[in-house]
Amino acid sequence: MYTSGYANHSTMTSATPVRHSRVASTQASSGLISEVVYHEDQPMMTQLLLLPLLQQLGQQSRWQLWLTPQQKLSREWVQDSGLPLTKVMQLSQMSPCNTLESMIRALRTGNYSVVIGWLSDELTEDEHARLVMAAEEGQAIGFLMRPVRATSTATRQLNGLKIHSNFYH
Repeated sequence: MYTSGYANHSTMTSATPVRHSRVASTQASSGLISEVVYHEDQPMMTQLLLLPLLQQLGQQSRWQLWLTPQQKLSREWVQDSGLPLTKVMQLSQMSPCNTLESMIRALRTGNYSVVIGWLSDELTEDEHARLVMAAEEGQAIGFLMRPVRATSTATRQLNGLKIHSNFYH
């Protein structure tokens, strides 16, 4: 993956549904919203996919914002993962209904290279469009972390990169 808004998905299987919210231009930071759909019982898969990108983004002067539902990031885990402890901010125990609006506000500021938020439900087209506009305005990347539901029936995929971690085990 590049931070330019284009996802290099050559290592994914051809059955992986991938669409881009914005094709890369010559600029290094154009804004991108991606959804990572994961199995809660396989957290290492998600970490393996995201950590290289988060480490690269950690080299920027901007912050990384984690909007987590219940878990608190471990200081030791952040350091062991190679993330810059001095650039990682976390808001934990955030209500799911506030996560979307918080992500939009944070992305829009341009203070964050990446904003990571956990959501349990799929976004509407309007919500997704608002996130994309905010990411482009702040030239940031937003990751929507969503656990797989056994009864989930997706209608259609919104524009953006969607990484299904169950394809990698």
